[in-house]
Amino acid sequence: MAVLELRHLRYLLAVAEHGNFTRAAEELHISQPTLSQQVKQLERTLGVQLLDRTGRTVRLTDAGAVYTDHARRVLRDLAAAERAVHDVQDLSRGHLRLGVTPTFTAYLVGPLTAALHARHPGVSLALTETTQDRIETALLADDLDLGIAFSGAHLPGVAPTPLFTETLGLVTGTHHLRTLPEPLPVRSLGDVQLALLSGDFATRAHIDAYVARQRVAPRIAVEANSVQALTEIVRRTPLATVLPDAVTHDHPHLTPVALDPPLPPRTVTLLHREGAYRSAAARAFAELTHDLVRTRGYAPPR
Repeated sequence: MAVLELRHLRYLLAVAEHGNFTRAAEELHISQPTLSQQVKQLERTLGVQLLDRTGRTVRLTDAGAVYTDHARRVLRDLAAAERAVHDVQDLSRGHLRLGVTPTFTAYLVGPLTAALHARHPGVSLALTETTQDRIETALLADDLDLGIAFSGAHLPGVAPTPLFTETLGLVTGTHHLRTLPEPLPVRSLGDVQLALLSGDFATRAHIDAYVARQRVAPRIAVEANSVQALTEIVRRTPLATVLPDAVTHDHPHLTPVALDPPLPPRTVTLLHREGAYRSAAARAFAELTHDLVRTRGYAPPR
């Protein structure tokens, strides 16, 4: 495929994304007439109309929608090929794009980053904290190399490798401990004001499923989108939260309160896209991650 044709693909995708030639031209740093001419040249080459220009916004025709789907795949695969060509097997340099759910920034990302820097200081890391569904979507779009999340139903094309078993528990600030019996019967959880992660996170879904099975209606006073926010809230208020045991152990101002029955454990997994090229940096990070969870004594996956 010629360089000109690759440019045509990028131009078409920009117009399709913005629905407007002017904004697409601004993003591409070319003039609008040039962009329009190049897209028309592509349509003449293919012998089909790709864009409907009759409305207030530019839209893809049926043929255009099919073509852009393949165009995205071509550019994604080309980017992967370029990374493969420049991959340095001795890891004197390299780059890794990692996505994690918020739980892991509280206790796993720091040790992993330190270990990566110690072993391979030439490898740079781009870290994204987001929800599990967005991690999996980014893996399939080749916007991430690896993800750390949880086992369960995954998007087609996302492959999990079990890492360790994570346990969750009820947590209060040390000043609040005396007001709660231990173990706390789960039916009493409805009398405890909670601060929890918001509903778009996998941890919250895990907690919601647990209380639903126990037929308990929790009193949720605060919802947050970071574990750090939860630890600060619990530290300074009478509210309780639910955190991984590993997070609680790292914070002396937090105290676990045993629940009866306890929350079920869950399996932490390393995610990648099936069939994707695995760079030397990605392979090294996967090996490093397995080494670290063993060294820190995390429970093996079930």
